[in-house]
Amino acid sequence: MVETAHGILIRRTLLTDTSLIVHWLTREQGIVRTAARGARRPGSVFGGKLDLFYSADIAFVRGRRGDLHALREVGVTAYRQGIQGSYARVLCAAYFASLIDLVVEKDAPVGGFHDLLRRGLDWLEGHEPTAAAVRFYEKEVAVELGIHGEADVAPADAILGMFHRLPESRAALMRRVGGGSEK
Repeated sequence: MVETAHGILIRRTLLTDTSLIVHWLTREQGIVRTAARGARRPGSVFGGKLDLFYSADIAFVRGRRGDLHALREVGVTAYRQGIQGSYARVLCAAYFASLIDLVVEKDAPVGGFHDLLRRGLDWLEGHEPTAAAVRFYEKEVAVELGIHGEADVAPADAILGMFHRLPESRAALMRRVGGGSEK
């Protein structure tokens, strides 16, 4: 049975020489892992549709075993090409997606996190990232998790306390946007 969802492409990895594993953040189903068979072949039906941070309507068939599903169709709804305008934007978008990937539960509705990532990526399409924007995004993640509230605890520290790590890209991002040598 074919299922449909609206997702944001947050990660791609090689499956074979011609196929990809594509991770989507969807509102209703959380992170959905799909196999895009033949996506790297010339003339593939997926050609130009599977780039990081694209939003798309997807159709997939659930795998019989495990959580890798077969991607059938992709209809891009937002390309977000403005993010590709600078390295800082790409680095920030990758951090935003990695942070969401770290904190969301698999196969569970994540409406607020989906909306937050969509808003963050849409903002990055037309703006250079700043340390204040990164901290604001982290605060919104902490609020969504229900762990923000103590005035003396930075949101990044609250997330770190809960998950025992932050995405590795944070340090490079904060150096790049003038956040100094923050954690």
